[in-house]
Amino acid sequence: MGELLRSRRERLQPADVGLPTGARRRTRGLRREEVAQLAAISSTYYTYLEQGREMRPSRQVLDSLSAALRLDAAERSHIHELIHGAPPAETPAVVETLSPALVSLVDRLDPCPAYVTGRCWDVLASNRAARALWTDWPARPPEARNLLWWMFTDPGARQVMVDWPAEASALLGRFRTATARHPGDPGFSTLLERLHAASPEVREWWPQHRVVPLSSGTKRLRHPVLGEIELEHVVLQLADNPQQKLVTFTATDQVQDRISSLF
Repeated sequence: MGELLRSRRERLQPADVGLPTGARRRTRGLRREEVAQLAAISSTYYTYLEQGREMRPSRQVLDSLSAALRLDAAERSHIHELIHGAPPAETPAVVETLSPALVSLVDRLDPCPAYVTGRCWDVLASNRAARALWTDWPARPPEARNLLWWMFTDPGARQVMVDWPAEASALLGRFRTATARHPGDPGFSTLLERLHAASPEVREWWPQHRVVPLSSGTKRLRHPVLGEIELEHVVLQLADNPQQKLVTFTATDQVQDRISSLF
């Protein structure tokens, strides 16, 4: 395992994982302390692992190392086999569904924008107001009906979100908080890999390990007809499935009347 960790560390460059290149390096690839930082473990612990000392890291630590070193699926399974004798059981893909009553509630909230997100922030339902202010979620390809994917890869998101850097960074922090509760979940890891490949901001911000809890608050949106508007939002987790979240928005009567005029 120590040889495997060292070889994979040496094949990576700082830019591959969103780290600054800095001064000239005496060794190839990443430094040990950089891998430790990416995997959220101590430098000493990582050094002991790479030296091949008698240790038995948990599956969660191995998953963190696999992500930090950009291991593919075969390499990830191999590193688990080296330590635990068998690869981790994969979580089966979950097809998320919503109750008809919840879908009806979202529609009835018009003209107050509302949408429901799933465990990986897929947008599972949205009403007319939300589609008019954000994007037409049902019209997007299934793999693109995701709040993070829209935020980081759709140029339209930077036009819609007045405070795009702050909003995008906070959304990524909330996603990191959720991934910690689902180590090894292929839904989270696949989305994260796609985001790393598509977004320079994700590659830069993810190693910073910002953690943000779910919360309500204020959002400022920009619309081609309405101009800039301010909305208060509340996030509600469903009792039957806390991974699904109903997000509702309200505004002043004047702003609500302007949103209603879009239909």
